[in-house]
Amino acid sequence: MNKLIIEYQYFGSIDYINTLFKFSNIEFEVCETFQKMSFRNRMVLAGSNGLVNLSVPLEKGRDQKQLLKDVRISYSLPWQQQHWRTIESCYNRSPFYEYYRDWLEGFYQRRHVFLLDLNREIMEWLQKLLKPVTHFSETSGFIQNYPSGTTDYRNRWLPRNFQEEPIRFRYQQVFEDRIGFQPNLSILDILFCNGRLFISEF
Repeated sequence: MNKLIIEYQYFGSIDYINTLFKFSNIEFEVCETFQKMSFRNRMVLAGSNGLVNLSVPLEKGRDQKQLLKDVRISYSLPWQQQHWRTIESCYNRSPFYEYYRDWLEGFYQRRHVFLLDLNREIMEWLQKLLKPVTHFSETSGFIQNYPSGTTDYRNRWLPRNFQEEPIRFRYQQVFEDRIGFQPNLSILDILFCNGRLFISEF
């Protein structure tokens, strides 16, 4: 496949990341109006009692109507500490936790002003880690409907439907014996549980 238009996500889901390996040219949407109830500022992990939703709080809340590039992160509450402690609690017994903990711990100590910059740093880290053979760029203007030849996957995976697609890949999860296998969680889940070589197995 050739060109993909897709949004940045906050430690995007496994299917989202896997899709990036199927295109030679990817443009991340940065000129859109912020979309609430999406993975732009949230991720889903597996905890001992079920799914765990983590959201990056935003200034003006989630109902703001402004361009994504202008959306600022709120630090009125210690969300970074909460997210990092939750990740530690969910995955400190996973096989590959030690491989990624140092970068993640440092990441949660940096104070990004804009949500776009936070998600961009995550994608740069994943690109270095997973090494997809593709060209990454960002949109220069908003286009509602793209012509044929361009695949538009903006908002394909949302919190309300991210586990609806058939399971294409299974691996041993930390709490699978308690809550069953949970498909299409954040990329962090499969990195901690299965390592970075998983991508060749899809």
